Amino acid sequence: MAAEKGQSAGCRADGVTFPILKTERLCLRPLRIDDADTLHPVFADEELMRWWSSGPHKTVAETREYIAQNCEGTRWQTWAITTIEDDTALGWVVFVASEDQKNVREIGYILNGAAWGKGLAREAVARVIAYGFDELGLRRIYADVDPENSTSIKLLEILGFHQEAHLRQAWETHVGVRDSLIFGLLRDEWQSVD
Repeated sequence: MAAEKGQSAGCRADGVTFPILKTERLCLRPLRIDDADTLHPVFADEELMRWWSSGPHKTVAETREYIAQNCEGTRWQTWAITTIEDDTALGWVVFVASEDQKNVREIGYILNGAAWGKGLAREAVARVIAYGFDELGLRRIYADVDPENSTSIKLLEILGFHQEAHLRQAWETHVGVRDSLIFGLLRDEWQSVD
């Protein structure tokens, strides 16, 4: 499903635009710097950040700086996850363009723990995947996940992703040296899930 007709595209400070994406319950809009206040509790949550590539944020200023990095450049498309009724950011979904592979994107996501158990992460991530394959013409989408992040692994498997690799000691993070699982989804596989 593409952005609705007559709907304005989101715009980032660097002039890169991408669409607002909607589902039955959600509005995925471009991330904004002013989302830092509502997203800080997410990025300060030790449990949520355990599997993130950086540690929990100590201040709103740190979250603001982190969000600013995700709003810059042409490789990142970051959508705030909001509901149709409320523009408050509950989390985000990010698409990272490959520097050397055309029509391939990495997907990442985070959602406030208070919003878990409602299928919102699945709905948001599925909408961005559909946009990637249907609108951008991507051939492959992948995710990089810690082997102990069972919630994220389950979400990817529900969406049709397949584990492609287990990279040993791939990341040095705030919780130590960690392995990484690479999950991939091809356009044809996604179309068969739909």
